[in-house]
Amino acid sequence: MERIEGAAVGRCTASPYLQPFTLHYRQNGAQKSWDFVKTHDSVTILLFNSSRRSLVLVKQFRPAVYAGEVERRFPGSLAAVDQDGPRALPEALPGSAGVTFELCAGLVDQPGLSLEETACKEAWEECGYRLAPADLRRVATYKSGVGLTGSSQTMFYAEVTDAQRGGPGGGLAEEGELIEVVHLPLAGAQAFSDNPDIPKTLGVIFGISWFFSCVAPGLDPQ
Repeated sequence: MERIEGAAVGRCTASPYLQPFTLHYRQNGAQKSWDFVKTHDSVTILLFNSSRRSLVLVKQFRPAVYAGEVERRFPGSLAAVDQDGPRALPEALPGSAGVTFELCAGLVDQPGLSLEETACKEAWEECGYRLAPADLRRVATYKSGVGLTGSSQTMFYAEVTDAQRGGPGGGLAEEGELIEVVHLPLAGAQAFSDNPDIPKTLGVIFGISWFFSCVAPGLDPQ
């Protein structure tokens, strides 16, 4: 996962995942404009494995995180991307600079699937757990990336057992996914969330906080 070679940045001329726009508008009489990106809404799933008393996370390489770390440490690395060909990035950073811990998640990009069905599909593909929509508890729906995308994300919660894990997870190889399933013991979950040196998404932090507030008090002590 962390062996990254030949990284280069070029212009994004077409993508099935996002489209850039500029919104021109007047606010209280003042003319303004704002750049934004149209993208898909998404779902994310907080999984609690009661057999192991652990929260189920995923770990994967994120190119945007990696490129951002390169630019932060080597300012100007992302400049001149309007040139004809991709611009090679410095190879001074290991792939681990772009690896993050996340909740299982996925885009809402398949017509005909409900949010719950999409969440179940992602739980199977990424983590190997078989779920039905009735197994899910909706936690919250909120806006994600309000300054850039304004898309919505819905978080679900589900309790699973080892018996429900019928596959290895890891994502879909045909879509280029390379995902590691991580079982985070409850005993160390809060410290994991609070540690600023562990790269993680806001969804992980919020999910852990919600779990200890809304689920953990009702668990049998062990």
